[in-house]
Amino acid sequence: MSSHPQRLSLDSLTEMNKPDFNQLHLLPSPVSPLLPSSSSSSSGDLPDKTPALPGSLPPNRNLRPGHRRSVSAGPPLIYSGSTFTGPISSSSSASSASSNPSTILPSGNICPSGKIVKTMGLRSSNKTDTLGGGKGNYGHGSIIRGGGGAAKSGVATADPEEMKRAGNEMYKRGNFLEALALYDKAISISPENAAYRSNRAAALAAVGRLGEAVRECEEAVRLDPGYGRAHQRLSSLYLRLGFPEDARHHLCFPGQHSDPAELQKLQLLENHINRCADARKIGDWKTAVREIDAAIAVGADSSTQLIACKAEALLKLHQIEESDYYLSNIPKSEQYTPSSQIRYFGMVAEAYAFFVQAQVEMALGRFENAVSAAEKARRIDYSNVEIAMVLNNVKVVARARTYGNELFNAGRYSEACSAYGEGLRCDSSNSILYCNRAVCWSKLGLWEKSVEDCNEALKIQPNYKKALLRRAASNGKLGRWADAVRDYEILRKELPGDTEVADSLLNAQIALKKSRVADINKMKISGEVEEISSLERFHTAISSPGISVVHFKVTTNQQCEDIASFVNLLCVRYPSIHFYKVDVEESLAVAKAESIRTVPTFKVYKNGEKVKEMISPTHQLLEESVRKYII
Repeated sequence: MSSHPQRLSLDSLTEMNKPDFNQLHLLPSPVSPLLPSSSSSSSGDLPDKTPALPGSLPPNRNLRPGHRRSVSAGPPLIYSGSTFTGPISSSSSASSASSNPSTILPSGNICPSGKIVKTMGLRSSNKTDTLGGGKGNYGHGSIIRGGGGAAKSGVATADPEEMKRAGNEMYKRGNFLEALALYDKAISISPENAAYRSNRAAALAAVGRLGEAVRECEEAVRLDPGYGRAHQRLSSLYLRLGFPEDARHHLCFPGQHSDPAELQKLQLLENHINRCADARKIGDWKTAVREIDAAIAVGADSSTQLIACKAEALLKLHQIEESDYYLSNIPKSEQYTPSSQIRYFGMVAEAYAFFVQAQVEMALGRFENAVSAAEKARRIDYSNVEIAMVLNNVKVVARARTYGNELFNAGRYSEACSAYGEGLRCDSSNSILYCNRAVCWSKLGLWEKSVEDCNEALKIQPNYKKALLRRAASNGKLGRWADAVRDYEILRKELPGDTEVADSLLNAQIALKKSRVADINKMKISGEVEEISSLERFHTAISSPGISVVHFKVTTNQQCEDIASFVNLLCVRYPSIHFYKVDVEESLAVAKAESIRTVPTFKVYKNGEKVKEMISPTHQLLEESVRKYII
């Protein structure tokens, strides 16, 4: 199958996968244990404008110059922050220009008996002092000079409900990462709030981090087992991950109404997965692919197991490159690790992907990776028989390939053939071993066996370039230049910059032309027409460049025998045209392929395409037709 899986867009999130925009808006914010009593007007939050209130100073506070407490009697006063002109001491009059300067003291300074001491050049400030609300680095009731930076860090000290509402706004606008950051801050303030966890799961799902989203929803359910929105969201996530049983458990949670549309999706998903499992059991891999595509279309767009199953089916259909493509597109990060109780096709769900990966890696010749993947699957599901068989086969094939390569490098080609054969007994669909053995056969001069192994490799992997190159070379050794040219032409298209392939193609084309000249000269001398007995040879003959005339006959038919001698004469008279004959009783495959019902029948082909057909023609009509197509 050539189509590639498509991911659902973020807009396709169902309504149940959105944050709880209104659920907690009416709940009060957490109350600080340092809040003032009910008689106080302060709520503990930082207001926009906070009036300056009296505050107490610790007994051991180090007072700066100008803030020394006077020994004068009388009750101390707390300065309110107003500006006034006070008396200037004689010690400071020398430095004074002319008039008394204005003295400005921050509110809350204690002045004994109402006397204001000198300020030592204290600068005025436009910032308003505030009382701490018990958050951040300030205790409740502490004086924060100039706001103490609280205005700058308002977000850090805000109510978690405000964080949630801001996160919801970001989510509505599609700014999922910003929403996620705000939900994180809300959770850091109130980690036991199930709604914050559920909203965070929605943002995680929106950015494709489904594994984290599941864990966050599970935490929300743990915090609040009756939280319906979290159960609904878990159901949606499990459906996307391809686990219908888990999805049904949370969708049909006691005490909440189940969405009929979601129930229908679950039922369809279960049906497709069950039919896929049945097809897999009997080796009906085309049906398996169709059912997987249908399951993904229903909503299981992020199921590692379904994508792995499609890769396995394509591998069995000898579409190895497509299989590797799908397997490589399984997300490597943020994968959801299902429970060991969840099974796919009889094995632990997490092990199945490694099981398939081992087979694909082996088919592509990456034997070390194959062994590693099979061992991972075995560790996860030690008791599964299929996994045990694949692990054993992978190890045997890997050893056979390694041993065969060692023997080949040592020049022991016959023994290398046996080693590769041992691997093929465990994996009869391994194109790598077939091609390696074909090279050994060619080294031993057994060209026919080399071609046979190349054919097997190309049945499994049609675009296997090494097998094409080896088959072309072996056919050249056998003098089958037309077959060699065909393979070299395919390689030339696949490897346009390969000079070795280009030279080999040119040499094969020259050899093919020489062989045809020799065949023509032979026919001219003998006056005999070449007889074709196999369908493969027939296709090769009519596909050769130029004009080919084929006489379909029956030896016992007198009319056929009468015209056969005239065909021999035409063969000598027109040497540039290729003449062939086919006995339809002896070559039934050719006769059936060409739909021959009457003899004698003549067919004329030009560069492999039929241009004329004649039944029982006269000598004159036959020769005129032949002459018409002389190049």
